[in-house]
Amino acid sequence: MADDFELDLDGIERRMEGAMTALRQEFLTLRTGRASASMLEPVTVDAYGATTPLNQVGTVNVPEPRMITVNIWDKGLISKAEKAIRESGLGINPVVDGTIIRLPIPELNEERRRELTKVAGQYAENARIAIRNVRRDGMDQIKKAKADGISEDDQKFWEGAVQDATDAAIEKIDAVLESKQEEIMQV
Repeated sequence: MADDFELDLDGIERRMEGAMTALRQEFLTLRTGRASASMLEPVTVDAYGATTPLNQVGTVNVPEPRMITVNIWDKGLISKAEKAIRESGLGINPVVDGTIIRLPIPELNEERRRELTKVAGQYAENARIAIRNVRRDGMDQIKKAKADGISEDDQKFWEGAVQDATDAAIEKIDAVLESKQEEIMQV
């Protein structure tokens, strides 16, 4: 039975890739000085008694590199949407023009850029922690199989495979982080 042990390495790599995907999504919400519709993804509006994502109460557009517009479908939600954007912590000052809310994206100063690179670093560290947790789960499965009688050679093989997958995932995180930090620091 123990000789039949085969670790679900694809599953482990899939879970690690899930951490990478989550990191990329978090990076999309970081302001880099350029307008991006994804910046508004975390913004929710109290609409019809429920917390609703902003992109479900209006159309989000990026007509210029430094401007986002939100065309609110229900006139009764304009003030709520404006308030949600103002209180979101994005540092954007909404301007209401009829049913359209204009969001001019200000230039980032040096201090704010440095803060954002630290935030990006924290997001990357959270992703590394998630990767290490997946690694630990894989190693626990191998230890359990060792107790069930797999050979030491098989144990070393699977441990090496899990470690290789972990190293590759951490390398990807570091590369994505470096790229994002460069993007943030560009003037």
